[in-house]
Amino acid sequence: MLRQSYTLIAPLYDLALARATARARRASIASLEAGKRVLLPGIGTGLDLPHLPPDRAYVGVDLTYAMLARIPRRKLDLCLAQGDAMRLPFADASFDHVLMHLIVAVVPQPARALAEAARVLKRGGTLLVFDKFLRPGKAAPLRRLANLVVSRLATRLDVVFEELLAHAPALKVESDRPALLGGWFRLIRLRKQ
Repeated sequence: MLRQSYTLIAPLYDLALARATARARRASIASLEAGKRVLLPGIGTGLDLPHLPPDRAYVGVDLTYAMLARIPRRKLDLCLAQGDAMRLPFADASFDHVLMHLIVAVVPQPARALAEAARVLKRGGTLLVFDKFLRPGKAAPLRRLANLVVSRLATRLDVVFEELLAHAPALKVESDRPALLGGWFRLIRLRKQ
């Protein structure tokens, strides 16, 4: 279902999200440390690319060809692959850093996607997350009600990030800052121990 939805959404994705998320994307990427290989699971249409430093090798993965086909060719060392963020086609400890922007709350099994990112991340590497998460214990009845419809089409509105961490015990939170909509969207930086 997600593959079909994002195939349909692809032509409108940049119009809906580029301007609204550019500042948060830049802020997240500003904390990207030196390291040779960076994975972008859920690269989408490449909205992160203009903000990435050019001195690294990037691997972008997305579930849909329609999203990958919209990625502009830039002067970056970038390899693209069609794949699933919940089943990454890479060996353990393959990447120095992982960048997960607007993907953790999109996939049907966010804990699995986070665990996969931790698996392919080298020890000492960082995982940068930008997404929408409920705070622990927050009722948010309207978001949870809207989630019944929205989660079938595009994204989940009921994900509590702190609950996902149990599935990736090697990841430790280094920072967690509000990004958009009063802190519903957050910038989270984790390091693999």
